Amino acid sequence: MNTSLEHMSLEDRASLRPALLFAPIVLLGFGLAYSLAGAGLGRLAFPHQATGSLVERGGHVVGSVLVAQPFDADRYFQSRPSAANYDPMAAAGSNAARSNPDLQKRVRDAVVAVAKRERIAPSQVPDDLVTQSGSGTDPDLSPAAIDVQVARVAHARGLEPAQVQALVAAHVQGPQLGLLGQPRVNVLELNLALDALPAK
Repeated sequence: MNTSLEHMSLEDRASLRPALLFAPIVLLGFGLAYSLAGAGLGRLAFPHQATGSLVERGGHVVGSVLVAQPFDADRYFQSRPSAANYDPMAAAGSNAARSNPDLQKRVRDAVVAVAKRERIAPSQVPDDLVTQSGSGTDPDLSPAAIDVQVARVAHARGLEPAQVQALVAAHVQGPQLGLLGQPRVNVLELNLALDALPAK
């Protein structure tokens, strides 16, 4: 079947012309201009969030309040475990079902490790200290997961537990708009606030 332009009827050519004219309008208008306008408005309305909600200290980026990062020293609150090894470019959950034997073993081992590190009973270990979020980079912990770490952090820094607890209380964020989600604490912001305390 020959579909070249010279063999097309006048009616077919007439219907093809609007399509050829409309295609670049759609590509440039919606594919480029709309995207640029959306990104530009986002930067104007939400400049901090549009650039990744990065946190700087001393002229250096130390992290983002949107992405978890590991804290290994006892003087810091630990983040939620990450299936992506805290790599935002590989953000993902483990995708393992609750019935998966490997997942069950990993959680059991994590409960034992956290209980030993925080010197608490295994039954006192909050779920979010031993489970991974869907994104693998959740930057927040529940207040309960923060509270069990207070004694360790206070001891490592030579601070009174009540002083650290007061700092934690000041960093608890309520549900968004008062309705969405649960109370939470951003681990990076809390650890930076700890570092800002006067040295002893």
